[in-house]
Amino acid sequence: MLAAMPRPATSPSPPGDSSPRDRGDACPGTLRLHRADDGALARVRVPGGLLTAAQADALGAVAESLGDGELHLTSRGNVQLRGLRPDCGGELAGRLGEAGLLPSARHERIRNIVASPLSGLDGRGARDVGPWLLDLDALLCTVDGTAGLSGRFLFALDDGRGDVDALGGDVTLLARDDGTALLRIGTSPTLVRIPGAQAPRAALVAAETFLDRAAGTGAWRVPDLPGGADALREEVVRRLRAAVPGGLATEDRACPRGSDGPAPGVVTGPDGAAALSVGIPLGRVGPARWRSLTDTARRRGRGELRLTPWRGVVVPGVERRESAGLLDALAATGLVVGPDSPWSGVGACIGRPGCARSLADVRAQAAASVGPVGLLPVYWSGCERRCGHPRGEWVDVVATPDGHRISLVRGERRDAPVSVPDGPGGLAAAVAAARRARG
Repeated sequence: MLAAMPRPATSPSPPGDSSPRDRGDACPGTLRLHRADDGALARVRVPGGLLTAAQADALGAVAESLGDGELHLTSRGNVQLRGLRPDCGGELAGRLGEAGLLPSARHERIRNIVASPLSGLDGRGARDVGPWLLDLDALLCTVDGTAGLSGRFLFALDDGRGDVDALGGDVTLLARDDGTALLRIGTSPTLVRIPGAQAPRAALVAAETFLDRAAGTGAWRVPDLPGGADALREEVVRRLRAAVPGGLATEDRACPRGSDGPAPGVVTGPDGAAALSVGIPLGRVGPARWRSLTDTARRRGRGELRLTPWRGVVVPGVERRESAGLLDALAATGLVVGPDSPWSGVGACIGRPGCARSLADVRAQAAASVGPVGLLPVYWSGCERRCGHPRGEWVDVVATPDGHRISLVRGERRDAPVSVPDGPGGLAAAVAAARRARG
């Protein structure tokens, strides 16, 4: 069962004990805060998005007492705390450490693992990837060399449905019905078949091989490597033949173009239990909404929440007969609980005033431009970096010095952009027209 369990116990190294490559990697963490325009920022890694209710309480408490009161969900199922006092680092680390959210100081920024959020809940996946998640997290936290990975490097554990495989991880494991697993390096269409029991170990070997090949290149992720994913895969296969027992084979399977993640609503499973899937408008959840989720998990579920890479939350283990009423109660707090919400498919980066690079308050603009249901997803970015943007097919809205630029993205293809100058009414209409375009 994919469940929130105690994190592996390790002996944290001093926060200042970092690898030589860390100086070029500016990704924030819990021990390395980033100074933003709205205060200090911490990014708390939550492998697989799994939180116990007690851990969720701890995150909410530090957000209220040390930050702006909100939890900001990321496109990797992690949590950002914003508006933090610049001198709160020691207290923040201590409180999160007590909650089990900081098992290794040296490895805290590299625990970037996404997992299929509904694995083990709806009967659809080839296997429950919970054991893979726990084993891989333990391996990453106990192997000294993995501390050299960047805060950008991403592992994905897909139970076979293709949801997190579509996120373009650096190392992806896909479950198969026959008990084996497929290892994907980057977005390479050629995968390596391995014994399912050895999947976490194989992912570790792939990461260690990446580190060896990345030395001296400045590469932080697989696409940055000279030779790319295919050259790395060949070396990984050579090492796996010596490190992982059992036969290896390769097969071709294209990386999915995109995934919307779990649909909001009630998720029913084969065992009679149910789960609640809700969306968080713009990924921002304040104290009242967060407490409604944690209280539901504690009192009506099994004391667990799963944060999704699509800025949603799944609450497993509720009674099926209570699920509709519980979902209505969450809807009353403003959470997205069904496909009829105008917030479906709407996302944005932090924008102004939180980010100095942003050219506009894109979250306010997104809120003012939500439209009818059934439209293409849209993502608003305050600058060209497009932090947190989705994959697959979506409408890309980027703030520019003179207004906004709108284009339709279809996988690797981008339609010719349309520039929209600043002015009342025109932007919302242009975005709505782009979201209706499916030709």
